[in-house]
Amino acid sequence: MDIDSACDPTDDLALALRLADAADVVTLPRFRASDLKVTTKPDRSPVTDADTAAEEALRALIAAERPGDAVLGEEGGGSVTEAGRGWVLDPIDGTKNFSRGMPAWATLIALTIDGTATVGVVSAPALGRRWWGAIGQGAWTSDVPDGAPRRIAVSGIAALGDAYLSTTDLRLFGQQGRMDRWLALVDAVWETRAFGDFWQHVLVAEGVLDVAVDPVANPWDLAALAPVVAEAGGKLTDLTGTAVWTGGDALTTNGVLHDAARAIIGR
Repeated sequence: MDIDSACDPTDDLALALRLADAADVVTLPRFRASDLKVTTKPDRSPVTDADTAAEEALRALIAAERPGDAVLGEEGGGSVTEAGRGWVLDPIDGTKNFSRGMPAWATLIALTIDGTATVGVVSAPALGRRWWGAIGQGAWTSDVPDGAPRRIAVSGIAALGDAYLSTTDLRLFGQQGRMDRWLALVDAVWETRAFGDFWQHVLVAEGVLDVAVDPVANPWDLAALAPVVAEAGGKLTDLTGTAVWTGGDALTTNGVLHDAARAIIGR
């Protein structure tokens, strides 16, 4: 493969989708496996043998297909910079769900170019769904393994009082001393649930939810979501309103509601 084709965005999306296929081959057979091995990392978050095996498979394929690209992964570390190309990987987002037999988990794969997340794929095989987006190519979803792709878009809800809101773990707001802001946002919207993790953000992208808040989020939790949400017509920022996936937290909306939601929950 020559350099020009390797840097073609369409080719990069095709590779990202193949990476998701490779991850599904590893993760899905380990889901609800009786011999699943679960250990605890220093931050007390769980990690399974499926997390590490999936990331190893992704890294091997990237090394074969894009040997010059940097890689940042939740389990294997690394870094991507604001200059050049890099892949940001979360082999299983929602490991707590995965380890407890709950199907709401996904592999997150992003390509960044000069610090911008240009391609994102979210593969949730236990839910039977996949979402993806690439700058200038729209946001899409399909049923897996063989459903037809269909384009997605955010909702047209224009008033916060009509909005459907989600978060991951509301206790984090209390730990941050910001529970009053979360409760104020809850009072301002129509309905609230805790779908959590990647799922709430892709639900914003496909117009099912209108606002999602993560009070704590790592770069690998958000990079793949950024192009999906943006190409669906929505907005993903940190809680200061800065359009980054490295800010340590996240607010995702249909765009129209962003300022109103941030005025309540922002930092």
